[in-house]
Amino acid sequence: MLLNVCTTAKDALLQTKECTQELQSILRRRRRAEGLANEFRKYLTSRKAMKKAICKALKNMKHIQNKLSTPGENGAVISVLRDVEAVTISVLESVLSFILGPEAESKSSRWSLVSKLMHQKKHVENVQKELQSSELSIQDLEEGLETLSRRMIKTRVTVLNIISC
Repeated sequence: MLLNVCTTAKDALLQTKECTQELQSILRRRRRAEGLANEFRKYLTSRKAMKKAICKALKNMKHIQNKLSTPGENGAVISVLRDVEAVTISVLESVLSFILGPEAESKSSRWSLVSKLMHQKKHVENVQKELQSSELSIQDLEEGLETLSRRMIKTRVTVLNIISC
């Protein structure tokens, strides 16, 4: 289950990265307003679908957390595994919440951004810098999620090997 959530987070980051790169490309080529508006519309649509997937993953993690809090076997190994799972859930929730970002602004302010970009070179340069910074942050998050995913797989293999002995 946690691997599925990790995969969802990686997919969301990949989608965000692709949209960011496309917006950068459009700004570099200085397309007409309609090209920028269309790309921005695609970005918002993509973001909406991604938000839906992330909210579903967060809901699933809450369900897992509730299952962890129910009393069961209290062996030392089981207790440690539950603690590790709780920490992993917390980390994934933080990453997913970060990807979701703050609540979206109103549509009018988003479109005013597009109109500003079409009129002022300085705004375009600032947005390009922000997009570049976002892309670097996304890259760091992707690498961290990949490491987490690999470690979860290794841990699962180790636990299965211990159980089968």
